[in-house]
Amino acid sequence: MSESREKMAIIGAGPVGLGMARALKVHGIPYDQFEADDDIGGNWYHGVYSTTHTISSRNVTQYPEYPMPAQYPDYPSREQVLAYLRDYARHFALVGDITFNTKVVMARPRSDQLWEVTLGSGETRIYKGVVVSNGHDWSRRYPQYPGVFAGEYMHSKDYKRPEQLAGRRVLVIGAGNSASDIACEAARVGTSSDVSMRRGYWFVPKILFGKPFHEAFPLATPIWLHRLLLRLVLKIAVGDYRRYGLRRPEHKLFTSVPTISSELLHYLRHGRITPRPDVARYDGHRIEFVDGSSGSYDLVVCATGFHLEFPFLPKGMIPVRDGVAPLYGGAVPQDLRHLYITSATHPIYGFGPPITAGADLLATLIPLQDRIELPLGRVLKACGMKPASTHLLHPASALRELRWARRLLPVIVPFVERRLRRTIDRKMGRASSAPTANETASESLNPDMTVY
Repeated sequence: MSESREKMAIIGAGPVGLGMARALKVHGIPYDQFEADDDIGGNWYHGVYSTTHTISSRNVTQYPEYPMPAQYPDYPSREQVLAYLRDYARHFALVGDITFNTKVVMARPRSDQLWEVTLGSGETRIYKGVVVSNGHDWSRRYPQYPGVFAGEYMHSKDYKRPEQLAGRRVLVIGAGNSASDIACEAARVGTSSDVSMRRGYWFVPKILFGKPFHEAFPLATPIWLHRLLLRLVLKIAVGDYRRYGLRRPEHKLFTSVPTISSELLHYLRHGRITPRPDVARYDGHRIEFVDGSSGSYDLVVCATGFHLEFPFLPKGMIPVRDGVAPLYGGAVPQDLRHLYITSATHPIYGFGPPITAGADLLATLIPLQDRIELPLGRVLKACGMKPASTHLLHPASALRELRWARRLLPVIVPFVERRLRRTIDRKMGRASSAPTANETASESLNPDMTVY
C-alpha cells in the first residue's frame, strides 16, 4: 500500500479538475491526479457531439488566468475548446502529474483521518484528502413512459454526429441546450424534426444588441436586475413564445439553465421543427402525446439530463436529492475532513471564472483544515453558512461570494472552531468526527463501474 500522507488526490481531468490542479500547484499543495480516459478534457473530450459549440461566449468561458486565443470566435467549437484545455494544461505544467487510463473505484476515510484510494488496477494508496472533479454530465437520466418504442432509442450523451439523424423521422425529448442543438441538426439533415416539451422553457438568442447574449449586460449585474432586463429584451426581440408554438415558461429566469439558441426559434418559424407536448405513450413507431396528437418516428433522442453521482464514494456518504448535494460553500460536506466535491454545481453560463475562483478558495481551505481539529464543514455550518439548495450558480453572484470567502474564512474559521470545540467537549467529550474504517470497509469494489 503506497502512502502519500501529505498529498491530495484529484479525481478527474476535465475543466474543473484542471482548474483545481492549477490552484494546488500554484499554492504549493502536493497532489496526484487520476483520469479514467486517455486524455484531458472530460466531457469536451469524450462526451459532446462533433458539431458542438459553447453556449456561453469565449470571454465568459475562458479561465481568467489564461485567456482563449483572440482569433477564436465568440462561440468556440468543440475542437477549439479541447485545444484550449490542452494548452492550459501544458502552460501550467499539469500533464506530468496526471495518471491517465486510471479509474478510481473507491475513496473512503480511515480512522486516522486520512483517505484510502483504490484504483481500478487494485492498487490502494493513502492520501491526506480527496478532491472530486468527476463532472456531472455522464450518468444518463431517461424519462419513463408506458408502451414500447420500436425504433432506435438513445440518450443525447450517445449522439455524436449528424449522420445519426440523416434521413430519419426524429423526436427529441427535452428542450435544453443539447435538445435544441440536436433538433436543429435534425431539421437540416433529417426527414422531420419534432421536439417534445413537458413545460415551458426560456429560449434566448445567442446574440443580443450585436453582442453575445452573456455580454449584453455587465457581468456584475445582480441576478434580480439581470432577470428584469432580460425579460424586457426578450419581450421586444423574441415576442410571445406562443407565436412559435411554445408554452410560456412558468418558472423564473435562471432557476434553470436557459436554452441559448437562435436556430431553434428560426426553424420553428420556418416549419422545420414541430413543437410537441409531453409524451403520453409509445406504440411501436407511433408516439402519442398528452394533447391527443401523435406522430411516427424512426429515432427518439432523450435530452433529459443527468443524475449527479459519485460512484467511487461509499454509498450515502454524499446524499443527493433532486440533483442537489448538501455541501457548504458548494464543495464541503459537513462531517468529513479533506473531502471536497468540486463538480456538484452547474454555472448557468461559462465555466472558467467560477472554476478559478473556486479553485483558489479550495487552495485556501486545505491548509485551513490542517490548522483545525473539527471537520471544516461543521465549522462552516456553525459560522451560519447554509448547505447548497440548488445545483445552479449565477456566476456574478458566485464570484462575489467566493472572493469574500477567501478573504474572511481564514480569519473567522479558527475562532469559531475553537468555540465549537469547547462546546462539544463540554457536552460529550472529545470524539473523532471522521467515520471509522469499519463504517466504510464493507463497501464492495467494482473495477468495471462507469465513471464517464
